[in-house]
Amino acid sequence: MTDEAKHEAAENGADKNGADEKKADKPEPADDLKTTHHTLGELAYTATTGRIVLHEEITEDDKFNGRKPKAEVSITWYTLDDADVTERPVTFAFNGGPGSSSIWLHMGLLGPRRVNSGDAGSLTPPPFGLLDNEETLLRHTDLVFIDPVSTGYSRAVEGEKAKDYHGFSKDIESISELIRLWTTRNNRWLSPKFLIGESYGGTRGAGIAEYLQTRFGMALNGVMFIAPAFNTETLYHASRSELPDPLFLPTYAATAHYHGLHPDRTLEEVVDEARAYADEFRGILAKGQNLDPETRAAAVAKIASLAGVSEDYVDRANLRLEHTRFYAELLRHKRLITGRLDTRFTGPADHYTHEQMPYDPFLVGTDGPYSAALQYYVRSELEYENDHVYERLSRAVHPWSYKEFEGEAVDVIGKLGNVMRLNPFLQVHIAMGRYDGGVPIEAIEYTLDHLEIPLADRERIETKTYPAGHMMYVHEESRVQQSADLADFIQRAANRG
Repeated sequence: MTDEAKHEAAENGADKNGADEKKADKPEPADDLKTTHHTLGELAYTATTGRIVLHEEITEDDKFNGRKPKAEVSITWYTLDDADVTERPVTFAFNGGPGSSSIWLHMGLLGPRRVNSGDAGSLTPPPFGLLDNEETLLRHTDLVFIDPVSTGYSRAVEGEKAKDYHGFSKDIESISELIRLWTTRNNRWLSPKFLIGESYGGTRGAGIAEYLQTRFGMALNGVMFIAPAFNTETLYHASRSELPDPLFLPTYAATAHYHGLHPDRTLEEVVDEARAYADEFRGILAKGQNLDPETRAAAVAKIASLAGVSEDYVDRANLRLEHTRFYAELLRHKRLITGRLDTRFTGPADHYTHEQMPYDPFLVGTDGPYSAALQYYVRSELEYENDHVYERLSRAVHPWSYKEFEGEAVDVIGKLGNVMRLNPFLQVHIAMGRYDGGVPIEAIEYTLDHLEIPLADRERIETKTYPAGHMMYVHEESRVQQSADLADFIQRAANRG
């Protein structure tokens, strides 16, 4: 080796040794938590918020090599002061997306403080505000809000890949591990335990309930689902399934009624008619191009009448009113589009030749109030400071991996059925919104009809319907009733057996 080569090798070695020493000197990520104490009337409680480091066990060549920090997960929990932890329930809450933080359940329905957002047609203007949540579920259960990796303040630790957590199984495993860790550290294994998940949080929640039971032996008292997306075959047209169109039709009819397109009929009448037509509609779609002209013409007229759109539109859509197109079409004559997640909401567009809705007026209408409320609340009242962007709806998680379902629809109803069979005490609560244009009531009901559990065990499932959308709690009357329904469910499920 030449002197020049020896010199270069020495420099490279020095650089490597320096990097290794720097890495060795760098402290491992540590939990970053802030605890504060509060009251809500007679309710005295402790709040803790921040980030918990999530570790994974490392095994290489059949050798255990310790635990490695992988992610810092943002979490907020509330515990009632001086409560008996063997009797006091605890509820773990998360939203969906994938890519959503827990901001919506936290600040809209469950937490001790809530956003002042207003509702369809009467939204609160900036700078919005915070209110005491007199109906908070904290009156009946401790609450733990979890933001999955890449949402909220959650991030992969430096040097690790966040995308490892952006998929069905890893998401379930990581949140389940956080639940196990929190339960162990806080000595809550003997507490009644619940999950509550919204939207994809229903997909996630069914998987977590099964994983907690089978991996850790953690048996839950109850699982609460809000507008759960159990089975994508009922929600999307990608597979040319005959299910979505009939299952969405009652929502289309209800939306048309809400916006004044069934002036001489009640909501119940138009919805019941649409529900009654669903089976016939499914059979008509199943015939494909073999459908005779007379039957097709009658179907066009029936669908148009119920959905509140023209027969010409239904005819050109070949009977299939894909939902993001319908929400652009329904009020086109009024120069408006409707919301998707809550079809009561409306908004203007830049023009009215859009084939699909260019945005969701519901999301736009609620995003500002929720974002402002949480950002203010975390720093000023929970006294936690973090300069990261709070990712309320993160696009960084996409594409989300569904490799476990390659070639088939994402369907978790089997996981819910499995955990219900394994745990005969598990109770299930499902909340649905009549104007939810993303996960319609009938899609949820259809999936539940295919839940493979003994007939008698169906008594362990209760459903509630509210006159609002996906986040039914933005509607004040629904929020108050839903809070009461959840409290009643927890009290019954925690004391069962």
